[in-house]
Amino acid sequence: MVACFLTRGDLWISWEEGAKVFENYLLDYDWSLNAGNWMWLSASAFFYKYFRVYSPVAFGKKTDKDGLYIRKYVPELKKYPSDYIYEPWKAPKSIQTKAGCIVGIGYPKRIVDHDKIHKENIQKMSLAYKNNREKKAMKRPRS
Repeated sequence: MVACFLTRGDLWISWEEGAKVFENYLLDYDWSLNAGNWMWLSASAFFYKYFRVYSPVAFGKKTDKDGLYIRKYVPELKKYPSDYIYEPWKAPKSIQTKAGCIVGIGYPKRIVDHDKIHKENIQKMSLAYKNNREKKAMKRPRS
């Protein structure tokens, strides 16, 4: 989820940046597993189904519909109703006020619109794969 969001899914940041963060914070860090998984999930190597992008909102709703993880580790959103726990920016101002957290003041505004940006990034990945195929086709066979 994190690797997809940081790289090809939303932010279009190199997998190497995410790998560096994990290197510093993973308790069970292993260089080869870390690098391999980041390359795989960023579709930089081993994984060609770049069009499978995980939605941070849909993934959360599917795996933790009540937002227990969010409530525990993001105290600003603790009092948000489950309907808005993964999309606090959609909550009406009255609900934000009641929850004690106004988006843009007590909690940051979202940094990307996933529904829009992941489509743009899929197009970038598609073009990169197409260019790579064409480049390979132009190479002369070795003798």
